[in-house]
Amino acid sequence: MAYTDDAVLAKLSALNETQESIVTVAQWVMFHRRHADRTGQLWLQRLKDSNSNKRLNLIYLANEVAQQSKARRKDDFLIAFSPVIAEATATAYKGATNDVQQKLRRVVEVWRQRQIFEIPIQEAVEARIDELDKTRSSAGKRMGGSIFSSNTNAVPNELAPIVEPQQTVSKLVLSTRTSTNAASADYDKLTDPNAVVPSAPVHAARLNGLLKTLANAEGAVAESIKARKVLIEGLEKLLDANRVALAADEKQYELLSSRKQEIDNKKRDVEDSIMRGFATNSNPGTPAGPGDGSPGGASHSPITPAPEPDRPEVEALTPPGYPQPPQTEPVPELDLDSANGSVSTAHAIPTPQPPVAGADLLSSLSSPYGRPGSGASGSVKKRKLNVADDFPDLGGDAMDGLDADVAEMLYQDNKNGQ
Repeated sequence: MAYTDDAVLAKLSALNETQESIVTVAQWVMFHRRHADRTGQLWLQRLKDSNSNKRLNLIYLANEVAQQSKARRKDDFLIAFSPVIAEATATAYKGATNDVQQKLRRVVEVWRQRQIFEIPIQEAVEARIDELDKTRSSAGKRMGGSIFSSNTNAVPNELAPIVEPQQTVSKLVLSTRTSTNAASADYDKLTDPNAVVPSAPVHAARLNGLLKTLANAEGAVAESIKARKVLIEGLEKLLDANRVALAADEKQYELLSSRKQEIDNKKRDVEDSIMRGFATNSNPGTPAGPGDGSPGGASHSPITPAPEPDRPEVEALTPPGYPQPPQTEPVPELDLDSANGSVSTAHAIPTPQPPVAGADLLSSLSSPYGRPGSGASGSVKKRKLNVADDFPDLGGDAMDGLDADVAEMLYQDNKNGQ
């Protein structure tokens, strides 16, 4: 089958996971090694358009071709795969299942052990895979984290315009390095004065391949330069904005410092005036009078409060008393005792009671006004008078001043009564 783009795509489409299919297609591809660069481009295009399992088969095909080329010392496909192998491996690795990813890592490990590609190319492939693993692990942590936890890895709004340019530059660094290293290696090999010059057709083909490699490296470097210019432009805008903000902050700082010093001076003046006021008064708590320059006599020291007013006098709680009737003297009674011929005079002898606290209130509640309480038997004590003591001595003769006839009659009555 003649070599055409359709023939290459047909062979790649018919590829399956069996070892026989992979070896058969690899032999056909290596037979047309002079078209290695075009084969490498079609291989990458087909890999990007395929599903995950088909991509793994295409990586197996590139592995078979690269190892056979290394064993036969034919560098055509090694040179053709070097600029694109890192991108192709990352494309196949991204979004694949864990099983497919483990198989891809095993292939990359074989490349390192057998030194299939140059060290910079090998490091670029491994770096792209590690970057994808880190991105997947960080995304898993964010999705599996608590909904109440804050995202500490969030990019500030001020840095958002430069995030995408920085990511573009980071992606272009690996591809640019790979392309430039491959172009430099091919250039040194073909321009080595000690190298054996091949036949004219082979030399022309190699020079043509070197031109393509140099063109790819030049394009990669141009893209990197463009991306870095965009990044620098964003950084300069961010820098200018921060310079303006810095100038405003410095101006505000100076204003606040001056105001702080002004208020501090005023505070010291007020404290000094307070201390001078204390020095003029012997008692710091004594209020200043009107004659001392104060607005009025009611002003006091700012430290000692005004004295409290005197407590009002409160009248004791005493129940009101009731009016007492005047005391009356008992009237003597005369009792003529015919049996013994003696005259008895009886009168009530009130028993004096000692004054008791609250007696007025109790007496008013228990008995009528002015009535003395009676004894248990209700009787009045009486005492008898001797004959010789019929009447008490009132300081003179009771008959003095009476008419003689009246006195005689009273005397006779008294004598007959005895």
